[in-house]
Amino acid sequence: MPYTAEKPGLAPDFEALRSRIPGWGADSDPADRPSFPREQPGIETGAHWDFPEEQPLNGSYRERSVEHQRLTPVFGTAQPLHGVSGAIRRYAYDKYSEGQAAHWLLLVAGDRVEATGAHLRSLVSLRPDNPITETGILGERGRRPVSSRTRPGRVDQKHTWMDPIIVAGPWVLGGVLAFAAGGAILRAVKPRESGGTDARALREA
Repeated sequence: MPYTAEKPGLAPDFEALRSRIPGWGADSDPADRPSFPREQPGIETGAHWDFPEEQPLNGSYRERSVEHQRLTPVFGTAQPLHGVSGAIRRYAYDKYSEGQAAHWLLLVAGDRVEATGAHLRSLVSLRPDNPITETGILGERGRRPVSSRTRPGRVDQKHTWMDPIIVAGPWVLGGVLAFAAGGAILRAVKPRESGGTDARALREA
């Protein structure tokens, strides 16, 4: 029996296991392995190169983790790094190995900066983001959204209270800042339109 203090018995030999468990040890004999011929040296693979042809850089800089000697032969170019988020990500690649937590924490920070910038840009566009529909909350109607989150045994209950703050917090903060900025602009423009002397006279009257 596992997880007991008694010393476990010796494992049965190969033949006993094979006779008791159908198919046990099917790959122990190299001659029985379907991939065995490909494991031998000198097998013709059909490749026409010793090292694959490398994708040209065309003068652009591509990120490479410090533990790699060179870029992979093929790399992505669809989403080049840019702005503050790009600087954070480049720093993560240039300074920290993929085995260090700082590497991944910086990449997460760059992702959050990128997401925040995208949200702010959407506020000044003709079609701003809709946080209600994008969270999928409308699709939860009729699917017990409250009871499913409060049932015993859920492992995410410890941070459930934070989720609305994380999701709605940036939008609320953005609205407050926009309202404050609009009020400051109106206060700065209004005295100029009415004229300083007239405004002072109205206040004294």
